[in-house]
Amino acid sequence: MLSKIKDLAADLAPRLIEIRRHFHAHPELSGNEHQTSAYVAGVLSSCGLMVKEGVGKTGVIGELKGNGTSNLYLGIRTDMDALPIQEATELEFASKIPGVMHACGHDLHTTIGLGTAMVLSQLKEGLGGNIRFIFQPAEEIAKGALWMVEDGVMKDISAIFGVHVFPSIPARCVGIRYGALTSAMDDLEIIIQGEAGHGARPHQAIDAIWICAQVISALQQAISRTQNPLHPLVLTIGQISGGIAPNIIADQVKMVGTVRSLNPEIRENLPSWIKQIVEGVCNTYGAKCQINYCHRLPSVQNNMGLTKIIEKASLEALGEEKVISILEPSLGAEDFAVYLDHAPGTMFRLGVGKSDQHNYPLHHPRFELDESSIETGVVTMAYSAYQYFNH
Repeated sequence: MLSKIKDLAADLAPRLIEIRRHFHAHPELSGNEHQTSAYVAGVLSSCGLMVKEGVGKTGVIGELKGNGTSNLYLGIRTDMDALPIQEATELEFASKIPGVMHACGHDLHTTIGLGTAMVLSQLKEGLGGNIRFIFQPAEEIAKGALWMVEDGVMKDISAIFGVHVFPSIPARCVGIRYGALTSAMDDLEIIIQGEAGHGARPHQAIDAIWICAQVISALQQAISRTQNPLHPLVLTIGQISGGIAPNIIADQVKMVGTVRSLNPEIRENLPSWIKQIVEGVCNTYGAKCQINYCHRLPSVQNNMGLTKIIEKASLEALGEEKVISILEPSLGAEDFAVYLDHAPGTMFRLGVGKSDQHNYPLHHPRFELDESSIETGVVTMAYSAYQYFNH
């Protein structure tokens, strides 16, 4: 079966590169993947899959029936949305949409999903079970997976596989990690309420901007002195708004940020910990505060048995030198974690780094990837799916 998968993937490689370049040139933002979804549905239909559009708003699913006796499915999930970034790559197939770019590799993810469907649809007689291909919208705003789940996409799914590109891993390689792959992601909003006054007489006011600065410093210092350094925790304030004029002391400041953590117990205690610190600073200087903490995404926890299947499949398909063990989790977040509340799953990293140039990180306007990784991704995903049913 492996030789057949490799031969089909190699034959399809030029077509898959064309598909990926089409997606790259025509990116669509989260929740607006209408043309991408229509294109995906067309390719899936041409492969003989049962296709359903409009799942999770703009998502698509395609179902491939194998030769197994079970009514359950293996899910294969890829995401389709782009980012609000102005592309600066100067590629011939660079984004034609101003201010929108596939800077996170979702164009390649979608192509791998389609390529896997194209390969396995030709080998379904030897496939020991059913596959549901999940093409998800809105991963970048951490909403698409929930939309898909709410529309029933996880019904009858026994396990789910995912893939994400990684520019720090060379192309034609894959990265495998057991356990935590990504961190949990939470949203934080803090509103400081002081009292306005003349900029020349600060002693007659309660300066919300100055207190805001104290709050940020206190939070960062508290992380280093009250939290276990062996359990990663990142708190970033990415946006601050407040004040109306240079000579008026601001009476209110709002700051918004993100909190990333790996340890579930620490995550559970974060809202009360942050509240205690912020209230302490505000009480000291006579201000009031409002704290809004929202749990957004859990950590992606790769299932051991499923990860082992992908690792063994990739070792056999690619060779030992092409399979890299990822030693540390990422503090980035992935809404693939939402699916894992409903079925065990695992996600592997796909190397896309070019050997002959500097590799810009994900979400960078000059991010590029090595397109030879498409074939690697398809072979790895397709053979892993085949091996899943054998196990």
